[in-house]
Amino acid sequence: MPRSRHGDGTRRTLMARRHPKRKGHAARAKHSHSKPGAPPGAYELPEGGEVTVNAIRYDAAGFEEWSPADATGISDLRRPGKTVWLDVCGLERRTIEALAGSFGLHPLAVEDAVHTHQRAKVESYPGHELIVARMVGLSDGEPTSEQLSVFVGPGFVITIQERAGDPFESVRERIRQGRGLIRGAGADYLAYALLDATVDHYFPLLEELGDRIEEVEEDIATTQSDGNLQRIQHLRRTLITFRRAIWPLRDAVQSLARGEVALFVDDTRVFLRDTLDHLLRIVDLLESYRDMAGGLMDLHLSMVSTKMNQVMQVLTVISTIFIPLTFIAGVYGMNFDPSASPYNMPELGWRLGYPAVMVLMAVIGALLFWFFWRRGWIIGQRPKGGQGD
Repeated sequence: MPRSRHGDGTRRTLMARRHPKRKGHAARAKHSHSKPGAPPGAYELPEGGEVTVNAIRYDAAGFEEWSPADATGISDLRRPGKTVWLDVCGLERRTIEALAGSFGLHPLAVEDAVHTHQRAKVESYPGHELIVARMVGLSDGEPTSEQLSVFVGPGFVITIQERAGDPFESVRERIRQGRGLIRGAGADYLAYALLDATVDHYFPLLEELGDRIEEVEEDIATTQSDGNLQRIQHLRRTLITFRRAIWPLRDAVQSLARGEVALFVDDTRVFLRDTLDHLLRIVDLLESYRDMAGGLMDLHLSMVSTKMNQVMQVLTVISTIFIPLTFIAGVYGMNFDPSASPYNMPELGWRLGYPAVMVLMAVIGALLFWFFWRRGWIIGQRPKGGQGD
């Protein structure tokens, strides 16, 4: 049985096995789907899997918090005048069936909750609403995306997560300590608080992404490392993951704020408009970062092209210096016999002919190098007196 609280106290827990977090998400995440031809509302889940259930029941006077050890502890939780929040971490058949039976959840809504490939949306069903959002994060630098399903009905909120770990601890503390309006409001306000915590969790993630973009931009401009292209591609994949999670959620929250769902009263819709404003700011940041990531690719290609042009410039200068030298060497490499005619390279018989040719070649090379240096065409050297000298 739950133990009542009317203030601070030690939480009594009967925790089931904790669902481990996945480490590394380089591979594409796998989501469950209905089999082709399956009837609407059908789903397949393992029985006896790892799942954690936490329950909080509260009103303006106090709260109760406990963790049912199994699915049998889920039934008969609703009380008149109180709001109950069931937080389920993990997908397990007996637990999901107990939730659906105890709270009258529609089969199609349950199917959307357990098939975790859904876009963020709001769906209305008899007796309750289903809000689907996505919680994004970074695990070892890799983007993660987890579906959050929120069932909202008169006097109850049910959250179903794929695994343990969420941004809702601040909401739990507000319930325990009675801060704010949450204990005196209804289930719709609790649903708003959960959505608001999910949205606010995006801000530090986007800030971290912004820092990464600046680091990559600085590295591209200074080091031209071979790994910059991979880092840019990783940033773009991360932004795509975040965009897929955030853009549909904007439309879902907008429908709630506009009053399209009768369960959310006018007082709660005022707060939802604030959440919508946060989402719009996040969308603007996300689009700015997408443009910056696209600019990083252009910058990287420009720096690679500049580096290649510098290499080609060095090779061109070297080749240009050796062109007249090669011409001279080619002329004197012709096999004309001076004894056959006085016009057949008479300087070959001159005792200073070879030193004179070498001095001539050295002078030509030095003059060409000086000319290129004056024009500023030598790598790492600035032109003196402008390009027209």
